[in-house]
Amino acid sequence: MNNPNFKYPDTAAYNFIMQYLEQKQIHIADIASITYNIQKQYLPQLTEEEAVSAVVDVLHKREVMNNAMVGIALDQAASANQLPEPLQAIVENDAGVFGVDELLAEGGISGIYGKIATTNFGYLDKEKHGILKRLDTVKGKGVNTFLDDIIAAVAAAAGAKIAHKYA
Repeated sequence: MNNPNFKYPDTAAYNFIMQYLEQKQIHIADIASITYNIQKQYLPQLTEEEAVSAVVDVLHKREVMNNAMVGIALDQAASANQLPEPLQAIVENDAGVFGVDELLAEGGISGIYGKIATTNFGYLDKEKHGILKRLDTVKGKGVNTFLDDIIAAVAAAAGAKIAHKYA
């Protein structure tokens, strides 16, 4: 039963995500750079500041925070070897046929922002621009199976937010 006195902890959720990103040495500017680079060919007037603002807006959306927190928690659990087998091995090795990491990010983050975001996410998931490449290839510094897709989805969603603004 839902607690009628529960107030959703938006600030705590945002802070949890931001602290984790900081721990992983990921900054808003890193995500915004991806957004800027995928949108600048369509919007030459776009500024990096607009990309930063769009990323911050996306990261404050409750549905985005919920999905990001779940993905982060799964990466944290896998990094601590706390998932049951065979899930531990699948997540730890970012198995290509797993797809749950992409599903969480695309469906729960970029999918909220429409087809532009969904298309952007697919492109970013495949091409691994900027910080995504480091997250996807770094070994020995924890599991990033969900995090790289979360970052791609946030960048993709911010790109769609910008595109809709100028449409």
